[in-house]
Amino acid sequence: MLYQRQAFEPLTQTPWDERLVRDGIADIVADVDGACGPRRLWPAHEWDGWQSPKPLKTLYVGAAGVAWALDRLRARGLAETRLDLVSVVRRAVEAWRERPGVLTSLPRPEPKEPALYMGLGGVLFVLWLLEPSGDIADELHSLVRANLSNPANDVMWGTPGTLLIADEIHRRTEEQRWADAARETRGAVLAAREKDGLWPNVLHGGVFRGLGPFHGAVGNALALGLDDLGDVLRRTAVLDDGLANWPGMIGDDALQLQWCDGAPGVVTCASAYLDEELLLAGGELTWDAGPHGDEKGASLCHGTAGNGWAFLKVFERTQDELWLDRARRFAVHALEQTRHLREKHRRGRYSLWTGDLGVALYAADCLEARTRYPFLESLD
Repeated sequence: MLYQRQAFEPLTQTPWDERLVRDGIADIVADVDGACGPRRLWPAHEWDGWQSPKPLKTLYVGAAGVAWALDRLRARGLAETRLDLVSVVRRAVEAWRERPGVLTSLPRPEPKEPALYMGLGGVLFVLWLLEPSGDIADELHSLVRANLSNPANDVMWGTPGTLLIADEIHRRTEEQRWADAARETRGAVLAAREKDGLWPNVLHGGVFRGLGPFHGAVGNALALGLDDLGDVLRRTAVLDDGLANWPGMIGDDALQLQWCDGAPGVVTCASAYLDEELLLAGGELTWDAGPHGDEKGASLCHGTAGNGWAFLKVFERTQDELWLDRARRFAVHALEQTRHLREKHRRGRYSLWTGDLGVALYAADCLEARTRYPFLESLD
């Protein structure tokens, strides 16, 4: 079986309506604004906050990701936050220095601080994006260079993630030190790659070779600007009756169907070079499954919005409007699902990749037919 059918639910019958989608984005932003405290920032969902000091600060599930998403929605004219976002991220940096770390009961790769999604590196990067300063740039430069030997070869914790920092700051500043940092970092990522095109990832006390966006080859290749994983993805595809899925790591027989692990993430990250037959087979499997149920929810990482991103990428490659329509149908469902879960739990989920703002960004991209995935491909 290519996925667990019981984990998914029927797609909403509510049609795409631009006005309702804009209202749904605005509702999410209003709830996020209302839930923020000056020192505690946002309350943590149990899953997001597991074994992590509060308040949550990171790009992945903390204040940095929330602030970046609010800034992007504001810049695109889709919602106006009342929050001082620079102050929010400054507080996140302060809170990190007071009580650093995430997932503190698990073995974490060394060094811990630089990580783009799970460390201080991502928090400082968001602060620099919102308010560039020489002091923050200097600290980021030190963190990027400190991360050259990180054994976690992924964008979440490791060197591929800090490559994104170096590349973007060089693009914006044209400073030679950032060109040098990007060159060194790119060299370190390529040196760690094995002959078959994959990377060993040392994470949480184990070693594995991943395929997915956050912990594996397609995410690393996207950060590097590579398009040479076609053979790997042909070899690792699991096929059934014209549909395709991929394991999260080599040697794992369990198949997930979500952006961070499975066909939606492979299609999203490898759409430019994936064999078109496999691209369509992965997209069709995601459509066949339907939206995620409440256990995974609507999120960008492992929920309905993340899966919908596969449709935007198939649309980008094929220019077939069917796929844009499918992406928009998933956006409507994800917004309804977010509202339902907010009512059920009497509060929203305040993070970018696991919470409501990821859904808002996905809906915004569907409104504008944008096909550049947030942060990994576009910071605009």
